[in-house]
Amino acid sequence: MESIKLFGGYGKVNPHLEDQSPHQQQSASKRRILILSVASILLLTLIIGIALASLIHESNSEPDESPYLSSSNPAESIKTVCDVTLYPSSCFTSISSLNISTKPDPEVIFKLSLQVSIAELKNLSSLLSSFNDVNSQAALKDCVSQFDDSLSKLNDSLSAMEVGPGEKMLNLEKVNDIQTWISAAMTDQDTCIDGLEEMGSKFLDEIKAKIERSKEFLSISLAIIAKMQALLEKFDQKMH
Repeated sequence: MESIKLFGGYGKVNPHLEDQSPHQQQSASKRRILILSVASILLLTLIIGIALASLIHESNSEPDESPYLSSSNPAESIKTVCDVTLYPSSCFTSISSLNISTKPDPEVIFKLSLQVSIAELKNLSSLLSSFNDVNSQAALKDCVSQFDDSLSKLNDSLSAMEVGPGEKMLNLEKVNDIQTWISAAMTDQDTCIDGLEEMGSKFLDEIKAKIERSKEFLSISLAIIAKMQALLEKFDQKMH
């Protein structure tokens, strides 16, 4: 009770204080200081406890956010992959227009981009076969032959990605091979233009425009496969 009275009476003049000896006065002051110190510690502990409880509650109430992308949103997945290319808009539009029956991860999206590239190259080869130009007929035949070879390599790429359920479509060896084949297909198109220019083909401008469109889609596929490892990591996946 003495401690409570001392704490409650802190700041008031004790009428008996003057009658106490210096030693008694010093002891009383020490007791008051001790009581105040304990009270301060208890108050500080209470404040810290309330703050910690508030932080724990906020932490538990916030939804978990994964640093990785989910393939459950096709549009978001396609956009993420297409953003690594030089033509993100063309990439997104062409792939989104396809019938995507599965959840698209980077491997699936690359495969779809390759299908678009193959379709464009087929159209280009068919177009060149339909032209009849005496002056550049030999060059046109060379272009068709080169494109057919490129199509064969690109189709081999698709075949290499046909795997069983749960298996990864790509590994480092496949990625390197596919990069080489796509690069070769783009080089074939440049060689085709050079030959047509040399022969003075009257269809040169039209063929150039079609080739540029085909090269755009090949460039998209090449960019995706070149960044495949980094893209897989964004989706919390690994290449074997």
